[in-house]
Amino acid sequence: MKTLMKPSVFVLAAVLVCTSVQAQTADEIVNKHVAAIGGKSAVENVKTLYIESDVDVAGNNAPSTTWIVNGKGYKNEVEFGGTKIQNCYTDKGGWTVNPMTGQTTAQPIPDEQLKAMKGQINVGGPLFDYAAKGNKVELIGQDTGDYKIKLTTPAALNVTFFINKKTYLIDKTVSTASIQGQDMETTVLFSDYRKVDGGYVLNFSQQVTLPMYTLNITHKKVEVNKPIDPSIFDMPK
Repeated sequence: MKTLMKPSVFVLAAVLVCTSVQAQTADEIVNKHVAAIGGKSAVENVKTLYIESDVDVAGNNAPSTTWIVNGKGYKNEVEFGGTKIQNCYTDKGGWTVNPMTGQTTAQPIPDEQLKAMKGQINVGGPLFDYAAKGNKVELIGQDTGDYKIKLTTPAALNVTFFINKKTYLIDKTVSTASIQGQDMETTVLFSDYRKVDGGYVLNFSQQVTLPMYTLNITHKKVEVNKPIDPSIFDMPK
């Protein structure tokens, strides 16, 4: 009887440990992630970000510039094939110009797409201060290297964050969004994390896999709290 009881006790102890680990789940992991990217004060002290990057599309390089005014606006310009593709999101709306699709003048971004992309105006990402943004998180599992945190937004955007168990930085995200009636999945791999001015930690390399192609993005220059003219977010007439 004693011989039979010992394994049972060990199994019960293991179950209790696993239950305890799961009970602390999402909030503790997210809090450690926020600490890993510099902490709440470092994120909140970032008022603007100016980023120059290289975007590789099937071996073709395209220079990119991004402007972010935290909580107010996001604008990205990519020069590709002699044309300039622009996407802009603000707390009030958004617009796009894409000559490669025959769109030579600025057009409003449809509400459905805007809801999915609008989170880019926020420094720190959707996990930072997630509850205040109306987002919800839950721990849906883990593998040998990452915790899997599912985030759901009021816009019905679902994102799974793979958060490294050692560094608490994001290794990967997998997101699904409904665009023009079709569900689209996007996978992003993050690497080369660096601390920028003010202590904020930002990834300098991303691999973005979309249904039709893959983008490799490498940041060459990042400036924190550089003055940005808010008029750059106004839709051209």
